[in-house]
Amino acid sequence: MPGFEMLYQAAALCLTYPDDEFRARLPLLREAAPQLREFTDHAALTDPQVLAAHYVQVFDFKNRHSLYLSWWRDGDTRRRGMSLVRFKDVYRAHGLEFTGEELPDFLPAVLEFASRTGNTDLLTEHRATLEQLRSRLTDFGTPYACVLDAVCATLPPARTGARS
Repeated sequence: MPGFEMLYQAAALCLTYPDDEFRARLPLLREAAPQLREFTDHAALTDPQVLAAHYVQVFDFKNRHSLYLSWWRDGDTRRRGMSLVRFKDVYRAHGLEFTGEELPDFLPAVLEFASRTGNTDLLTEHRATLEQLRSRLTDFGTPYACVLDAVCATLPPARTGARS
């Protein structure tokens, strides 16, 4: 899906912990990705400590809103190790070496990969997972759902019966 690289980069930043760097980038994110304005406006108007606490509440308690794509399919099993290797292999095949502190299936890392390469295969492969996460975030009532709404809108529909 060409043309969505800026959105993917902005979405990646919106889905990381909202530290001081994130807050400093909010005006740029707002202008670069109008699809994310609902979220960026919310983040800009929310007290930094409240926003950080909300991020932890949404993404760090249990796995109900996990940002680790292979977790949705594999859980905490040995099979997940092979899935993580596959993510690294895809990055490597595009000339990128994954060196982040997070695991390679961390959604912001996958979005950054799509932004840098224009390759949305990993996002498309995990489309059903993204929809499930989007639905759970919507049900939870968090503004982070808007970020998933924008990303999902760029991808082809999930295949019926897809396992993700």
